[in-house]
Amino acid sequence: MTSQTPIEPVKKIVIASDHAGYRYKRRIIDRLTKKGYQVEDLGTDSTESVDYPDFIFPAAKAVAEGKFERGIVLGGSGNGEAMAANRIKGIRCAVCWNEKSARLARMHNNANMISLGERMISIEDVYEIIDIWLSTPFEEGRHNTRIQKLDQ
Repeated sequence: MTSQTPIEPVKKIVIASDHAGYRYKRRIIDRLTKKGYQVEDLGTDSTESVDYPDFIFPAAKAVAEGKFERGIVLGGSGNGEAMAANRIKGIRCAVCWNEKSARLARMHNNANMISLGERMISIEDVYEIIDIWLSTPFEEGRHNTRIQKLDQ
């Protein structure tokens, strides 16, 4: 049996997207706000083409600095956004495409950010992924050493 860190309720979430993730971002913000989360949107504000690092870097930095407990980034596939977020020291951003990937990202990788692809998954699946990611605790144990190596 592995030990798990008691999960503190997440209250503050930062969210950002490029143009290809904008529509889902708006829906996610509405849903999380209705559930009582404090959500800050760092852009973009339309479906007009933009460069995702311009929005993802500030979101990742805000999580790394402790201004937010978690972060969600979105794009067409979510891959570029995760790559950008992971350039920031202390960020562990996982591309999630189903419930299992979200659960394991938290349990094994202590993911403090997730990246979602609007062109890859349905909005209903996105909602499930976010709910699981927000409620799953980090297992710690053997995973701590690995996380520490990532963060060095």
